[in-house]
Amino acid sequence: MAIILDVMGSDNYPHPEIEAAVNFCKREKTKLILIGNEELIHQELKKYDYQGDCLEIVHAPEIVEMWDKPVESARSKPNNSMAIGIKQIRDKNQDAFVTAGNTGGAMFNAIRTLGRIKGVERPALPAVIPTQSGKCVAVDVGVNVDCKPEFLVQFALFGSTYAKIMLGIENPRIGLLANGEEAGKGNALVKETYLLLKETNLNFIGNVEGKEVFGGKVDVVVMDGFVGNVFLKGSEAIAKFMFDSLKSELYSSTRNKIGAALAQPAFRNLKKMMDPDEIGALPLLGVDGLVLIGHGRSNTRAIESALIQAQRSIDANLLAEMTNTLQKELVK
Repeated sequence: MAIILDVMGSDNYPHPEIEAAVNFCKREKTKLILIGNEELIHQELKKYDYQGDCLEIVHAPEIVEMWDKPVESARSKPNNSMAIGIKQIRDKNQDAFVTAGNTGGAMFNAIRTLGRIKGVERPALPAVIPTQSGKCVAVDVGVNVDCKPEFLVQFALFGSTYAKIMLGIENPRIGLLANGEEAGKGNALVKETYLLLKETNLNFIGNVEGKEVFGGKVDVVVMDGFVGNVFLKGSEAIAKFMFDSLKSELYSSTRNKIGAALAQPAFRNLKKMMDPDEIGALPLLGVDGLVLIGHGRSNTRAIESALIQAQRSIDANLLAEMTNTLQKELVK
């Protein structure tokens, strides 16, 4: 087993990636292949006391920056870390690629190098969000801004399959995010998608609002990438605002500090449940290979979590299971 890590992906590369790789290798036996500027990688590795043989370095002299356009960067920077890393899956038969870099760049390189699973129109990026009853898979959260109804139907299938394999939910309940629960709510895309989902064999329960999602009424929520990205980042921002505000109030007086100390275990558990760094990255679904994408602002803990997610995906045989399901449903 080997996981490929894009060392030049995050906003603060290469520090979070290298520190996470060293920490991961101290606990796990999985081989890590570090892709990036070889000189920078060696400089950063000198800061850590690691003498193991878990790490391998592959030089990539160019970087896809967050502001780069995917197609243009592929032409002007053919030796970028994403392109070279994803080619390792195709040419070297490695197991998974992890990046906290440019999402569009990762998707473009994944499709260009690995291709789509047969029958897939557009790959999609999921997120796993906490709810009152457990977890919910939200898809798509950022790679498909403009969508057709048929794309969203496939996203529902992606999310349902992922929930079965990775979350152990036998018959996932699927909701379509809308501005109301009634069948006639939503824009043209939502209305047309609703009708198509009603005709599938999926466990589609209808339209849902945000309160149903976080209330645990669905296991998968479907939306286009624009709405999904706003939904996800808005949710994360609200959670951070609530925790920061609560922390400020709890430490505003001696009496409050005493109460905070007593409630600390509960607050710690709640923070862990809602912290996106606990997930780190999730796989681009519909691509014929395991390509996991995380936040550009990922810190060391987030990158470690991303590597753990990659290993879990490999152990669960996610790609093969996803491929089998999609081909049964999409290839007639």
